[in-house]
Amino acid sequence: MAPKAKKEAASTGAVQIGIEYKKDVDFPKWYQQVVTRSEMLEYYDVSGCYILRPWAYRIWQEIQHWFDNEIQELGVENSYFPMFVPAKNLEKEKDHVEGFAAEVAWVTKAGNTDLEEPLAVRPTSETVMYPYYAKWVRSHRDLPLRLNQWCNVVRWEFKNPQPFLRTREFLWQEGHTAFATKEEADKEVHQILDLYRQVYEDLLAVPVIKGVKSEKEKFAGGLYTTTIEGYIPTTGRGIQAATSHCLGQNFAKMFGISFEDPQGPLPNGEARPPLHAWQNSWGLTTRSLGVMIMVHGDDKGLVLPPRVASVQVIVIPCGINSKTTDEEKASIEERIADILKQFKKGGIRAKVDDRATYSVGYKFNHWELRGVPVRLEVGPKDVKNNQALAARRDNGEKVTIQHESLVKDVRDLLDTVQSDMFKRAKEGRDANVAYVENWKDFVPALDDKKICMIPWCEDPNCEDEIKENSARTGIAMTEVQDEKAPSMGAKSLCIPLEQPQDRPIVAGETKCVSCGKDAKRWALFGRSY
Repeated sequence: MAPKAKKEAASTGAVQIGIEYKKDVDFPKWYQQVVTRSEMLEYYDVSGCYILRPWAYRIWQEIQHWFDNEIQELGVENSYFPMFVPAKNLEKEKDHVEGFAAEVAWVTKAGNTDLEEPLAVRPTSETVMYPYYAKWVRSHRDLPLRLNQWCNVVRWEFKNPQPFLRTREFLWQEGHTAFATKEEADKEVHQILDLYRQVYEDLLAVPVIKGVKSEKEKFAGGLYTTTIEGYIPTTGRGIQAATSHCLGQNFAKMFGISFEDPQGPLPNGEARPPLHAWQNSWGLTTRSLGVMIMVHGDDKGLVLPPRVASVQVIVIPCGINSKTTDEEKASIEERIADILKQFKKGGIRAKVDDRATYSVGYKFNHWELRGVPVRLEVGPKDVKNNQALAARRDNGEKVTIQHESLVKDVRDLLDTVQSDMFKRAKEGRDANVAYVENWKDFVPALDDKKICMIPWCEDPNCEDEIKENSARTGIAMTEVQDEKAPSMGAKSLCIPLEQPQDRPIVAGETKCVSCGKDAKRWALFGRSY
């Protein structure tokens, strides 16, 4: 009997400039083609390092602009610190250095001369910045100290890089703040976490779950870590989207970030011991672009949310052929010039594709691949009827736009596209969150590409057992196998801040799905990137 034909991964009839692989059949090759052929990114000669092309960098700038305005409203100031870390600084905080040791890149030579002390290239900047926080903070009046920097970092630990998601160099912002009290630090942790939620949900149209990391998954050397967690439906994997850490006083004690007690001397005249600052650190990276691509992209390429798209509307002259008169051609050019003028005045990012050497169909495919949210078609009949035809990239729907209400109608359409993209993504995510209260249902749910909400005891040993007992067997050779690879068993993604109201944990009654001990809270587990 002839073997059953496999579902074809390559899209039939695809031309070389388009996407040849189907998202739900060969996701890795689909993703690789989308990020390169849409001109988001180019591979570089150093493995794990990539060139961010303007189409991607503009999205990062949109995120930067929005987030930067928000943190400045909170009182955070921008700064820049060097990228090199002296070894003695990096090694000051034991848990911290152990957490990053495997991924630190070192500079050991200058020309042919060995350096007296090796310099680490920052994997993060706590140990770069905090010696100077200790220098600058002397009194409670020097607090709060709230600095942010937009920079690159290098982390070299893994074997299998993925564009945007797992890269050896990436761009991010890192905020580092110091406060007099824990209450102030706690408040900021959650303020920043909600800003990160807004970046993903309001700008990138990607739903996320706010939570706190387990003790095992928290930031090395920190007190606790809050996180927003995304979900990639095609692979069924969770992905850490951004984190906001409360460092407690640990780093302040290591680096001597202290200040005089504002209460003054003791009744006997002796000076009170100095107080240590409470610190936070928080970061958002270019990983966000990869999450956006994976969630929204389709078999034609990118699907960009309007709020971050470099070009929100592409205007394409249509219906021009050998019978089109010079007068009609001129009227189309004039109308398009007026449309672009109105869009610019109305704050809509638009451009025209009037390349004479390409067909209309080629132009449609070109901009669909790049994910432009709305295509506006303008032909001789449209000019005569004072209208244009708008096509949505996210669902292909077409609608006639009247010229007299052009800006308002297109702006409304862009808002609808943004809203619909988030709604679809959230519905898809919600449908794939499985509530599991029996271990026998856990691994089947994972294999069905779901993330699992389980009653959990929060014991680190139990977390290790869950990961080991849920690891896949017989993994295909195409799946990566290093320590942080997505083919490993399930791990805790977060303990959601909003616990299920209809399924309360009953103390002493609700048991952990894995070990059977008393459960403390619902926790989100899943295979992850």
